[in-house]
Amino acid sequence: MPWRPSFFSPASDSDPAAGPPDIRGARRSFVTARGVRFHVTEAGPTDGRPVLALHGWPQHHYAYRHLLADPPDGLRIIAPDLPGYGWSGPAPHRWAKEDVASDVLALLDALGLDRVLLVGHDWGGYIAHLLVLRAPERFDALLALNMAHPWQTPRVFLPHAWRFLVYQPPVAAFGRYLHQRTRFLEQLIFPGAVRHRAEFGPEVVRAYADRFRDPVCARTATDTYRTFLLREVPRSARRGEGRRATIPIRALFGVEDAAIHPSLAAEETALADDYRLELVENCGHFIAEERPDLVRARLVELAAATEPD
Repeated sequence: MPWRPSFFSPASDSDPAAGPPDIRGARRSFVTARGVRFHVTEAGPTDGRPVLALHGWPQHHYAYRHLLADPPDGLRIIAPDLPGYGWSGPAPHRWAKEDVASDVLALLDALGLDRVLLVGHDWGGYIAHLLVLRAPERFDALLALNMAHPWQTPRVFLPHAWRFLVYQPPVAAFGRYLHQRTRFLEQLIFPGAVRHRAEFGPEVVRAYADRFRDPVCARTATDTYRTFLLREVPRSARRGEGRRATIPIRALFGVEDAAIHPSLAAEETALADDYRLELVENCGHFIAEERPDLVRARLVELAAATEPD
C-alpha cells in the first residue's frame, strides 16, 4: 500500500516562498495603496472595460485563472491578491472587512479606475457587497459567487450556523498552526467543498496550500476569522445591515456548497433594487474553478446588460 501523508505531516517539498503559478498571457505588477503592497494579475486589453475580481479564503488570484487565461472580448480582468493573501503584502489592520473594502477602493484609485464591473467569491464576495453599498458610483454591477449576502436575519441564519462552527472557530484560534504545520487545507477544506474534482486537481490545491505556509498568509487567514467571530458577528447581531444596494447584483451559487447554504443568498431577503440568484446543480463552493464556463458566460451577459452609454 503506498504511503499517504498524515494530517499532521506538512509537505516536505512545499515552498511557501515560490512565485505565483503561471497563467498564460497574464501580466503581473505590484501597486501600493493605503499601506498595502498589492500583487495584481491582469489579462485582456489594457484599454478594455475593467473587471475587478476578488478571491476568498483559502485562495488568491489563481482562483480566476480561467478568466485570466481566456478573458472575454473587450474585458480587462484585474485579479488582485487581497491584503496578506497570495503575494500581496500584509494588511496594516486585523482584516476587518470594512477595512479591506477601504483597501480595495484605494487600489482602484491607484490604478486610475473610476468605475468597474465587480466579481467576488467567498470573502471576496462579501467585501464586494460592502463596496457596492459604500460606493455604488464606482461599480456598474456585481457578480457574487457562492457567498452569503450581508442582509441576514437570525431566523434565516441560525439554522445554518453549524456550518460555520465546523471550521471557523478552529481557524480563528489555531489558524497559524493549521495552515503552516498541518494538511488542514489539503485533507479537509478543499476535498469537502469540491464536486468537480477534474477541475480542481492536486496541483491546484498545492498552489493554494503551499502559499498559506507563509507566516504572513497564515496570520492573515487567522485574522480574517478571528475578527469576524469576535467583532463582526456580535456587531451584526446588534444591528443588521440597513444599507440598500442600488446597482444590479447577480448571485451565482453552487448548491453542493458544504460551508454556505444557498438560503443565505436568497432573493427575498436581499435589500437590493435588482438582485437575482441562480442556483447551480452539481457544483460545490469553488464555482469559479468548478464551472468556469458558466461564470464566464454570466460575466459576459452582465457586462452586456450594463454597458455604459
